[in-house]
Amino acid sequence: MLPASFDNADPLAEQFRGFLARPDYPCVGAKSALTKGQIQFIVARDIRSAWDDLRIYAALFHFAELYRARPVLFQSFVLLFRTQGDLDEAAFESCLWERLQSLTDKDTWHGQTHDARVSADPADPHFSVSFAGEAYFVIGLHPKASRPARRFAVPAIIFNPHDQFETLRSQDRYAKLRESISRRDEALAGSRNPMLQTFGENSEATQYSGRIVDAAWQCPYRRG
Repeated sequence: MLPASFDNADPLAEQFRGFLARPDYPCVGAKSALTKGQIQFIVARDIRSAWDDLRIYAALFHFAELYRARPVLFQSFVLLFRTQGDLDEAAFESCLWERLQSLTDKDTWHGQTHDARVSADPADPHFSVSFAGEAYFVIGLHPKASRPARRFAVPAIIFNPHDQFETLRSQDRYAKLRESISRRDEALAGSRNPMLQTFGENSEATQYSGRIVDAAWQCPYRRG
């Protein structure tokens, strides 16, 4: 495994912190992670390129180790890309899955098994991506996102440990938190996110990029 370090002092990371700190930003979970100083950052060159994928994977592996050593609410791994490019929603979605596929291939090559608490099949309602044996719910952001909450200055991919959502459910806090985020998102965007699903209702893969997709959409991803 490559040595791993985070880019938490990078100016782009600070810009993202400011984005989360806006009063109208809807995700209160992300705000909690920000307040607690529990967001780790990696800043890479270009979402269209595999140039930094080895370094990204090493940092994601390290993040999984840190989370398991201290599995407290709320923690996130944020991947930012310096190059904005001219990506519409479909192009961003394609790049996001290319990066997730590349990271998954590296996870498999390193002998890591998929988190047994979730499915590796993107068509399964219980699907999540998994790295270093830890499952994640992924959120993509980029400049041309249709939802304001997903619209950041550069492409970004957020990895939230799936275990956190199970902890919230076990504490009977998940539904309340989800409703709070939905109401705040509606206030920001003027409507509720039509892609929002509860885990187990439909594959969360449809939510990762932020693009509205229909029932015919097929996820361009597989875990070998």
